Amino acid sequence: MINIAVFASGRGSNFAAIAQAVRKGDLKVKLALLVCDNPKAPVLVKARKAGVKTVLVNRADFPGKQEFEGAIIGHLSENNIDLIVLAGYMRLLSADFVKIYYGRIINIHPSLLPAFKGEAGIRDAFEYGAKITGVTVHFVDDQVDHGPIILQQEVSIKEKDTLVTLEEKIHKVEHRIYPEAIRLFGLGRLKIEGRKVRIINRKVLQR
Repeated sequence: MINIAVFASGRGSNFAAIAQAVRKGDLKVKLALLVCDNPKAPVLVKARKAGVKTVLVNRADFPGKQEFEGAIIGHLSENNIDLIVLAGYMRLLSADFVKIYYGRIINIHPSLLPAFKGEAGIRDAFEYGAKITGVTVHFVDDQVDHGPIILQQEVSIKEKDTLVTLEEKIHKVEHRIYPEAIRLFGLGRLKIEGRKVRIINRKVLQR
């Protein structure tokens, strides 16, 4: 069983979905650590209620990014983390950090990458007038919202949709496919081949 660390800065809805999947036994990993950079983040309360070990690493407490990330690396090493799961973590990881953990950091983004990169992916797709958007889970590399794609799922944008209803539809998909991507990683089913990810024997995982 692998140890995972979730990085989050805000509400923690994806953290909650992952924690629920672990609690129900649908996701057979150890949720070993929550790493948060925001002392006011609601996800801290969610993690403590879920009984997950929590560390607050506040950027303001460190003279530079190297020291800040060094502290995080110390916590990851101490807890024998196999996979880093970014779930609304609002800081860019340095190239040096990514190099250390490449192939062991995944991120979820609320669009069909490479379309609508950036922190406002849902709003950007909605305001653009797109008919289809979606969710992407990908390995992290040294570029923003980039890296080999693991899973994608489309979400249609209907005429009656508002930004609020679209966000609800996107989050519902996120909460389903992120645990699935973690499950595939934990089972050793993901193989990075250049810019692509090959999923090995996924049919045997269908439920």
